[in-house]
Amino acid sequence: MARPLEAGQAAVAGRARVDRRTKNLVKRLRPGEVAVIDHEDIDRIAAEGLIEARAAAVVNASKSISGRYPNVGPLLLAAAGIPLVDDAGADVMDAIVESQWVRVEDDQVWVGEHCVAKGTRQDLRSLEDQMESAKRSMGDELERFVENTLSYMRRERHLLTDSPRLPELDVAVRGRHVLIVVRGEGYREDLAALHAYIAEVRPVIIAVDGGADALIEAGLKPDVIIGDFDSVSNASLRRGTELVVHAYPGGRAPGADRLDELGLAYKVFEGTGTSEDMAMLLAYEKGAELIVAVGTHASMVEFLDKGRAGMASTFLVRLKVGPILVDAKGVNRLYQRRVRRRDLVFLVLSAMITMLIIVALSPALRLFFQSTWDLLR
Repeated sequence: MARPLEAGQAAVAGRARVDRRTKNLVKRLRPGEVAVIDHEDIDRIAAEGLIEARAAAVVNASKSISGRYPNVGPLLLAAAGIPLVDDAGADVMDAIVESQWVRVEDDQVWVGEHCVAKGTRQDLRSLEDQMESAKRSMGDELERFVENTLSYMRRERHLLTDSPRLPELDVAVRGRHVLIVVRGEGYREDLAALHAYIAEVRPVIIAVDGGADALIEAGLKPDVIIGDFDSVSNASLRRGTELVVHAYPGGRAPGADRLDELGLAYKVFEGTGTSEDMAMLLAYEKGAELIVAVGTHASMVEFLDKGRAGMASTFLVRLKVGPILVDAKGVNRLYQRRVRRRDLVFLVLSAMITMLIIVALSPALRLFFQSTWDLLR
């Protein structure tokens, strides 16, 4: 458990969890431990995972804001009061061993009596300055992204016209609504807002990797899980759900090895792009009447957060499935029922006054209440 060292010092200490992939680290990070990562441009989802795990501090080998675009992850960490030592250097990943006791003091990282790394101690003010600078250079990053997208569209335009080879699914999709869940921004709130829709329409539920854990956390079970299975728990995989491995062109399927080790049956869907794209294509090509997407990537910052050249494929896929696609992002903010206390009091008083008027105007009711009162006396 983390503990402050000395009064007045901005320092914390705790056991270290070390991983180059933040999404893998947060699975084993415990409250009060120090996260040691190598994550350039910390995105919102990674930051929320670190905050939810209640990290004592974060030591990042890379720059948490590189300046390419205004990513909000570091700001979320600072707002949550989690110390962030930034740009500590690649050597820190080898200098600190898993479960080792470390101390983060100012901009230095200590193991015992040895300072093993030194970086930049970030706070809200320093991060806000970097965010403003990143906003000013956003045009350059946007230009690179557009060039990549156009290049991808020239190479992969067949996505709009060709029908891919589809795996046979046990669940029937044609003519039904399909709910696709990605563990992206706002997924918890949007899933909660969609509970009534899910209960009434009973859509086919497709989870993309960690979206399966999100659904089970919300009390729902996916009909299909698709992805490379690098961010979904074994417990979710063993719930008897139909599994589809996303294979890349040429047949490489990273997720197949894990499922083979677990002894789980699966099917393969080969295609270019992200697992999120493949889930939408699968639903569309199987004849879904409507696709409702939760937690998927819609904004430019979210695309850049993913840090993948292949995110350009999402534009093509959305062009193809657009007529039947409904993005549920932010649906929880569309309508929020708010009952004010004074409105509730007014409602109760109105009902009581109405009842008194009815009793006063009805001889039969007056007689009934008089008889009841006499009986009680």
